[in-house]
Amino acid sequence: MKKLTEDLRAKSTEELKNMVAELKESLLKMRFKNAFGQLESTADIRKTRRQIARILTILRERGVKL
Repeated sequence: MKKLTEDLRAKSTEELKNMVAELKESLLKMRFKNAFGQLESTADIRKTRRQIARILTILRERGVKL
């Protein structure tokens, strides 16, 4: 987990913004799959939400407005 956070902090602000957009799109797709019973692992939704939260925290620390 610590390594993951360090990797995220090393990325540029634009890279992080792009990651947030991609993860949000992925989360939406997972929610639809879950609603139709096609999602293999519901834990993926939780992992994705936490990843988004980590990135947003780093962006807020940098003072970036979304």
